[in-house]
Amino acid sequence: MAGKPTTFRDEVRDRAIRAFAAAYPDLRLAPVAVVIAALDEEAALPTVLREVPAEACGFRVDVIVVDDGSADRTSEVARAGGAYVARLEHNLGHGVALRVGYQLARDGGAEYVVTLDGDGQWNPTELPRVLEPVVAGEADFSIGSRVLGAAETDDAFRHAGVHVFGALVRLLTGSEVTDTSSGFRAMRAEVTETVRQEQAQYQTSELLIGALAHGYRVVERPITMRKRMAGNSKKGHNVLYGMRYARVILATWARERRRA
Repeated sequence: MAGKPTTFRDEVRDRAIRAFAAAYPDLRLAPVAVVIAALDEEAALPTVLREVPAEACGFRVDVIVVDDGSADRTSEVARAGGAYVARLEHNLGHGVALRVGYQLARDGGAEYVVTLDGDGQWNPTELPRVLEPVVAGEADFSIGSRVLGAAETDDAFRHAGVHVFGALVRLLTGSEVTDTSSGFRAMRAEVTETVRQEQAQYQTSELLIGALAHGYRVVERPITMRKRMAGNSKKGHNVLYGMRYARVILATWARERRRA
């Protein structure tokens, strides 16, 4: 469904936001909102939610799970795990689901947004490490980098791709970023509103390059990428994923140069 027309995506998105508002009227979120876009992650999600700290860097933490059209019990286990849940009726793509979560976090008054995945590959207990430079005022956007840390996965092609894409973004932007595709990020909430985002998938580089182009301060902190707890990757074939991801990097860089 990620390739559906914009009007269709907007309608599904708007219904999910209205349903969320009806389910949680007058919601006031904690200063830190963790946004998890999840597709068919009922097996891993309960562990992820248990591992999210109740407080980080002196602030309370709430979790928003955006169910991206799952066919399993993702929404049910998310609610049981204490998360606020928005459900998209159809699978619209990871980027669309995250943008729904970003809007809900801002509307709920969150000052900081942290992104995690529902498969457990990013360790929620490392959240304070990634969030700290943003809370301390040293950065606007912080990335959890497996390049600076470690990766327990054994996909050599993906590991090589992380380094190649990092080199490409450094070449284009002059930044020192090492892990452009990390889904473990912390940022001031305003970044999610200011930076233009259009991608249904492969959205990590779009947000990063847009943030750099807007002059936001970006830093990285070392984290460990774990093996997926359950299920299968939604990214597809390695070669196709790499080609599409590279295309997003180049298109976003060109777009932001024209804007500037």
